[in-house]
Amino acid sequence: MGSARDDGGVSERSAEHHDLAWPDARARARAAGRPLPAVSRTLHHARDHVLARPVTALTDLPPFDTSAMDGWAVAGPGPWQVRGRLLAGEDGSTVGALRDGDAVEIATGARLPHGATGVLRSERSKVDDRLLFGEVEQGGDIRAQGQECRTGDELLPAGTVVTPGVTGLAAAAGYDELVVIDRPRVEVLVLGDELLDSGLPRDGRIRDALGPLLTPWLRALGADVRRVRRLGDDFTVLRRAVEASQADVVITTGGTAGGPVDHVHPLLRQLRAELLVDGVAVRPGHPMLLAHLPGARPGAGRFLVGLPGNPLAAVSGMLTLAVPLLRRLSGRPEPRPRRVRLAAAVTGHPRDTRLVPMSGDVPLHFSGPAMLRGFAVADGMAVVPPGGLRTGDRVEVLRVPW
Repeated sequence: MGSARDDGGVSERSAEHHDLAWPDARARARAAGRPLPAVSRTLHHARDHVLARPVTALTDLPPFDTSAMDGWAVAGPGPWQVRGRLLAGEDGSTVGALRDGDAVEIATGARLPHGATGVLRSERSKVDDRLLFGEVEQGGDIRAQGQECRTGDELLPAGTVVTPGVTGLAAAAGYDELVVIDRPRVEVLVLGDELLDSGLPRDGRIRDALGPLLTPWLRALGADVRRVRRLGDDFTVLRRAVEASQADVVITTGGTAGGPVDHVHPLLRQLRAELLVDGVAVRPGHPMLLAHLPGARPGAGRFLVGLPGNPLAAVSGMLTLAVPLLRRLSGRPEPRPRRVRLAAAVTGHPRDTRLVPMSGDVPLHFSGPAMLRGFAVADGMAVVPPGGLRTGDRVEVLRVPW
């Protein structure tokens, strides 16, 4: 936490500054936010939001007795006299109630006529001169009203992520809209004069890897990514962009250290931001930061997450600060910790936590701060404590959403 200066800004990192322990930084990032306000969204637009209220059944499911098979709705013992047909969507008024010895042809999903005692499957039946023959169990192949749920039953608790399965169930239960937690709006500002948007590296300049990496990742976290902008190394342009942003979370890449064109700390001082995390004891990525910006969206705050410019260091910053914060803002619960037994030893840092790409139980190579080759095929990042781990030790693995 940065100390306040006399003018109300945030002080420079002092010589006595100590990076925050990695577990404490993640906890502070999650605690910094709170879920955004609840909003109503159509089923089509509720996808990837989180339920703000439980979903309770507005009707019985099925809402009436229906046929589970194509065949014949029959009453009593056979043989039966065939007298009509029922298709899905018809109310049954054309055939009326069945009496013992009656049968009507029926389609899967069609409403069962009153008086029916079972459904005889087509493949088990024989019709001869409008007489139906076959063996049927009483109540067989009938989907009874309320078999899945009764009106008022809780189907899904608050906090459930809205998947296609959720929207399908909600539609079946009678919903047109769902009350969900609003998605956090995010803007990404890519800093660095050395970055190219396309083509091969040339003339001392390199490709921007973080814009293409962060955008789908943020969307997978449920964020509403408003735009990704490349600003270069210009303090004035950066300040204007941050001040004009309507995002709940501004994510910057690069510029978090103390070099001559690292403008993020000076910007936060000028804006009188509250610095919540200023450096984390983790490798790669220790010069990451989290700040609370002036101005607020109703029910929440505005935040800036400063990621280092090296690609794997930025991944570390995402997992440490951005992911917990965005989960909190969007109402997503923290996933259960995943622990695996290492198939090979992992070298640790003497003092700091180390994040290492993993595939299953195998630590991957190419784990330097500027490398993405290991992360590109990883299914998670191992949290390696100071000193490292031996083969067979158990390690926590942070999931990635792909």
